[in-house]
Formats: sequence, structure tokens, C-alpha cells
Amino acid sequence: MQSLWKIVGSPRYILIFEAAARHGSFTRAAAELNVQQPAVSAAVKNLENALGAPLFRRAHKKVELTPVGARFYAELSKGLHQILEATRSVQAEARNAIVTLCASTAFNTYWMMPRLRTLRDLHPDIDLRLQSSDREPDIDDGGITLAVRRGDGRWPGCNASLIAEEVIYPIASPALMSASDLKRKEDILEHTLIHLEEPVRERPSWKDWFDAQGCEVAIPPSGLRLNDYALVLNAAISGEGFAFGWNHLAYPLIENSLVSARRDWSWRTGMGFYLVWSKSRPLSENAERVRNWLISAADEG
Repeated sequence: MQSLWKIVGSPRYILIFEAAARHGSFTRAAAELNVQQPAVSAAVKNLENALGAPLFRRAHKKVELTPVGARFYAELSKGLHQILEATRSVQAEARNAIVTLCASTAFNTYWMMPRLRTLRDLHPDIDLRLQSSDREPDIDDGGITLAVRRGDGRWPGCNASLIAEEVIYPIASPALMSASDLKRKEDILEHTLIHLEEPVRERPSWKDWFDAQGCEVAIPPSGLRLNDYALVLNAAISGEGFAFGWNHLAYPLIENSLVSARRDWSWRTGMGFYLVWSKSRPLSENAERVRNWLISAADEG
């Protein structure tokens, strides 16, 4: 390769020659390579000088390969095709090695992160990348391997496995909860409500929770309104008010005494949070391992 560099001066000349020969035009080669036409002409001329032979016959607004140029292009094309195939093979192998899980910030933070060490100990060779999204992920996006979505488990073109049933109950900091005399569900309205108002995803509201509990109430217009559930949980931990506790995310916080909950006032919505993957795009071996581990971890609670 060092000898080739000494002969041609720059591998860039070879790539420019290939484009010019393939198109039979310096102008079209320049357009493909996003350079000016004189740059193509100069590169070809430098290559010809380095090789000591003319590669093109030049006429007005037309170029054609000389016999030497045609032979050189034929052999060069074979080599570049092999390089292209080798490059694609490496890319495909890299894509199969990487597993991307797309979920909400809260899921990645409060469900995945506490379990990540277990996965890494079990599969240290897997390159798992967590991707957070403020909308329900599109599993047909080529950059997403697995995703977590809220719904009924039925999405066109997707396989789905239940991670957690949707169970919601009020949570607050231990200090606020112990200081609140909550004899009735309506007593929560005497305190600040922390609202989750995501810009895209549909999520239940406090009004939905009260309705499901059979309480006809008017929700105060005041309160703390946040657009990400991770922020909602942080606000609840900080004692800013009462928030929704989605059981699969809030329960570890309850276990660690970061928040307290009225789990006796749980609302089972009939929806769930599902791990989804494409029906049309087969999973790589690594992706299958991560999928199986996630399903197993969900079963263990």
C-alpha cells in the first residue's frame, strides 16, 4: 500500500477517476462527489502524470477512456467493489452487535438503570445503548432494535411482550405523606398536584384517576406541571406535592423510602407497558439475548 501511495500520490485521485470513468463525464463525476468540475479534471491529470499514461481522450464537452484507461478502470472497479463489500460487511456486523433500547427517560432511569449491572454481568459482550424519547418510539426506525411502549399490546408490524401492567396510585415524599391527613381521596386536592403533561404521548391525568375512583371533583387549575415523568418523580421525592406513581417505576422508590404511596387507592387502567420489536426485521443474536433478559426481568418484578 505504501508503494501505491508513492505511485498515485493520493488515493483520492483513484476515487475521482473511478467516478469519471463510470459516468463518462467529469461534470457528472463532480456532481456525485460534490466538488467542482476543475477539481475532477485536475485530479485525473495528476493521476495520468503519476502513471505516465493518458486515461481519457478529451474532446469538447466529452471525454472517453483510452484503451489503457479502460483496462485500468476494469481492474480498479473489481478492487473497489471488494472494498465496498468488506465495508458493508463490517457495518452489518457492527449493527448486529449494537442493541438499542428506546424508552422514556423515566423508564431508562428508574427501571433499566438499577438492572443494568445484572445484564452486563450476564452478557458483558453486548453493546446495549439506551435511547430516551419524548414520544412513542417507531420500531421501524432503523436505529431502534427494541422499544418500550404504553398501550394494549397491539401495534401493526410489531411483536410485543408485557413488561408491566399499568397500575397508578398517589405518591408523595414520606414527610408530606405523613403530614397529610388523607381520609378520603378528595383530600389530595388540598395539596399541590404534580401534573404530567407530555407534548406528544397520551398519558392519564389526575381527572382520569379521580373519575376511575368514582370521585366527581374539579381539578384546581394551580399545581406543578411537568413534561417528563422523570421530573415528576424527582418533584415528588423533593416534597413538591402529590404525583402519580406508576407502580413499575415508583415501587423501587417506595422500597428505598424515597416516596410514600397510597397503594390501596390503586387504579388498574387496563393498559400496560410493552417491550416491542419489529415483525419484519429479524433480531440479531445479541438483540434476542437482551429481549429475553428484559422479559425475564419483568417476570421477576
